[in-house]
Amino acid sequence: MRAVPVWLVPATVTLLATLAGLDSAQPWRDELATWSAATRGLAGLFRLAGTIDAATGPYYLLMHAWLALAGDSVAALRLPSALAMAATAGLIAVLGHRLWDTRVGTLAGLLFAVLPGTSRYGQEARPYALAGALAVLSTLLLVDALRRPSRWRWVGYAAATIALGLTHLVALTLLAAHAVAVLTGSVRTGPTAGGGVEGRAGGSGGGGKRGAPDRLLGYWLATVVVAVAVAPLALVAQGQRARQLDWVDAARPGDLAALAGGVTQSGVVGGVLLGLAALGAARAGRRGLLPVSCVLVPVLLLFLAGLVVPIWVPRYLVFVVPFGCLLAGAALASARLPAALAVVALTGLLGLPDQAALRRTHEWPRSATVDYRAVAEIVGSDRQPGDAVVYSPRDSWLFLDLGLRYHLGGRTPQDALLVEGQDRRGDLWATECGRPAECLDNVDRVWLVLAGRRAEPLAAVPGAKGDALRDRFAVARVWPRPGITLALLTRRG
Repeated sequence: MRAVPVWLVPATVTLLATLAGLDSAQPWRDELATWSAATRGLAGLFRLAGTIDAATGPYYLLMHAWLALAGDSVAALRLPSALAMAATAGLIAVLGHRLWDTRVGTLAGLLFAVLPGTSRYGQEARPYALAGALAVLSTLLLVDALRRPSRWRWVGYAAATIALGLTHLVALTLLAAHAVAVLTGSVRTGPTAGGGVEGRAGGSGGGGKRGAPDRLLGYWLATVVVAVAVAPLALVAQGQRARQLDWVDAARPGDLAALAGGVTQSGVVGGVLLGLAALGAARAGRRGLLPVSCVLVPVLLLFLAGLVVPIWVPRYLVFVVPFGCLLAGAALASARLPAALAVVALTGLLGLPDQAALRRTHEWPRSATVDYRAVAEIVGSDRQPGDAVVYSPRDSWLFLDLGLRYHLGGRTPQDALLVEGQDRRGDLWATECGRPAECLDNVDRVWLVLAGRRAEPLAAVPGAKGDALRDRFAVARVWPRPGITLALLTRRG
């Protein structure tokens, strides 16, 4: 009877975990940005990339094609990420098999499956899950190319790494980790795909005096191709950094201590993974140099860069988690299989509270939840013909207008102050009427959507917009909801 492929069980368990409650939590603001971008025409997508969010442009293009086929329901938005996480678990198992053996690969993949962060980013319409899959694929192809150098193996490695860079520019820090493996020769020997061991010389492995130059030349040529392919996107994204990341603070030493909990979405589980990975790294020796580099090098590079420019965002490093799981799998493999599986199960149990919480909201911290769906349900049930909607603030990262439009679609009341929408502007915000009093002249009822909890909704609207509303309208009713306040205004007299 044919043996079960090493990737099958981890990939299946991960897929089941990410599909469970896939659409339970409503889309949060980052996913609303994905929806806004992916539902535009191609011309609108290119305008957006030229103004802001160019780094995510290729992912938006992929989602544009996907949503054209699958629709824009919450489940459809997130399904590509769930599939990518399942692929990541399978690839982890295969890479563990290449570097160690089947047991290490299977345990690493199963541990990855039960992490709360795997479900969190597998249920989010953002590029992090896809970047994780491509990071492991790129590393796996590097291992194969180093052990059995050939033109097509290096072409495959370059193609996967280009895709990784186009999906998530920060993940290209993995190239520095790969360079460590190439220069130290840490993966030139070890288990092959068939389970044997390649020698340093002779055979198809390309070892001996000729093998090392072939490996170095292949790697550096592939790196140059990757750099040339990704450089245009990186240059455009660099010009947008100040606007794209204006909400990010400079990195601080304490951020490193919190990273494990951030990328796993659980402080306890992050601590367990960190401890197991450290134990695995200590026991693996030279064989563990590649996964150790794939964890430490990107983290240190982004942290050092974050000390100079505000770019340190923990979720940008989710792609290093699979390599931490590989090291943890190497530690677990030294125990008897029932004991190792018990540790995996216990890790999953420790993460259950966080698993339940992330299926209620995707905000982090969770106290920052904005309940767009509740507001949309109220407006949808009580709106009347001729109603208008006004948002305050209009230029924030909360995307109040996108949240209401996503849930209401064509039933959204007229946007009374809208002059130019996100698509025409080429970004994620809208331009409002410069004379709000005139734009509200023919409106009798206004749905006022405010960020935060507001006891006095009209008093919370600043500037000419607030003056126009206060002069002409009175508050008929207020609905406070998590992170957002809805008020119905009616014309005075």
